[in-house]
Amino acid sequence: MYFAKHLQQLGWEPIVITVDEHQAAYPVMDYSLLEEVEGICVIKTATKEPLRFYSLLTSGNTKSGIPQGEIKRKSILGKVAAFIRGNYFIPDARKFWIQPSVNFLSNYLEKNHIDAIITTGPPHSMHIIGLELKKKLGIKWISDFRDPWTEIDYFQQLPLTKKAIKKHQDLEQVVLRKSDMVIVVGETMKDKFLKYTKKIEVLTNGFDTIETSLTQELDEKFSITHVGLMNSDRNPTILWEVLNEISNTNLNFKNDLRIKLIGKLDDAVIQDLKVFDHNTIETIPYLDHKDISKYQASSQILLLSINEVPSAKGIITGKIFEYLQAKRPILAIGPEDGDAAMILKNTNAGTIVGFKNKTALKATILKLYKDFKEEKLFVKSTNIEQFHRKNITRQLAQVIKKVVS
Repeated sequence: MYFAKHLQQLGWEPIVITVDEHQAAYPVMDYSLLEEVEGICVIKTATKEPLRFYSLLTSGNTKSGIPQGEIKRKSILGKVAAFIRGNYFIPDARKFWIQPSVNFLSNYLEKNHIDAIITTGPPHSMHIIGLELKKKLGIKWISDFRDPWTEIDYFQQLPLTKKAIKKHQDLEQVVLRKSDMVIVVGETMKDKFLKYTKKIEVLTNGFDTIETSLTQELDEKFSITHVGLMNSDRNPTILWEVLNEISNTNLNFKNDLRIKLIGKLDDAVIQDLKVFDHNTIETIPYLDHKDISKYQASSQILLLSINEVPSAKGIITGKIFEYLQAKRPILAIGPEDGDAAMILKNTNAGTIVGFKNKTALKATILKLYKDFKEEKLFVKSTNIEQFHRKNITRQLAQVIKKVVS
């Protein structure tokens, strides 16, 4: 969305092809974001949506989709649904939009001059559309990976057969090899993809300046805020343990502590939070993007919890850049030598603590609390403008120009 917005400002004419939202299933819809892309040509096409059936199996609701990364395997129906999802919907449950899109775009591209197409995934079915159009028409094609494919955090949780795993891997490799350019969000993903293509560029996610958040007053309490889905492998159990231990020995800390969680929570997270008083915890299932920015800017600390999975080093959640824009201290839990750690180090925007480093985490929280009590809990971040979406889109414009020429 932001690429389209800023490409238009840079003199390119983006034409967005997307699905008719009335036929698709999504867990949440934020219509306020449409204000960001007024005046951009958007074409919506029909699709069949098996996620409605998946939602019925896992939650009894046919209208919602499933949050990316949520794999329900506790119930019999959940296990059956996860098996079907992983082995029959390859690359993903959006696969039924592939052929209608190829048919529509083949006709559209023959009648309209287009310099290049960009497919953004996940869902990685989008890349199969680009692959088919590349084969059929020879159009210049850029595949944009906002998340990995076979190394995405929840891939290992799917009950995949060997045949399904190989099909995923083969599709991923052919997309990488046939693309005129591949875009990824971090150096770790780039290093892994280099064995399949040398035509690859790193363009991270980013932030847009939101003026209302820049003058937000800080919370009076020692607030720790997390934004986004917190599933089971993103549940920072070590943090809840440390906060509870400090609270049990320090009454002032206990009275000051506020934990704010905005977004859907896994049952395991809800269970872990029961050790805290009810007035310590504030949970908000969903907020529009513009309202989230206010919470981030007013929080004393912003929590970044990276999924504890084999591919953790390469995970760069989009929220890290929104956090940078809020200019509040970031406390991250994840690989201390990963891509997210490098961003925090290069911007001086916060601290990252390893998944099992309880001693360091406790010392970090006590230091942050001490600064809070002394009214000097601030962050002097540097070099964050490189992550403004306008600057990243300038890099994308250069990539497009390179591919087209």
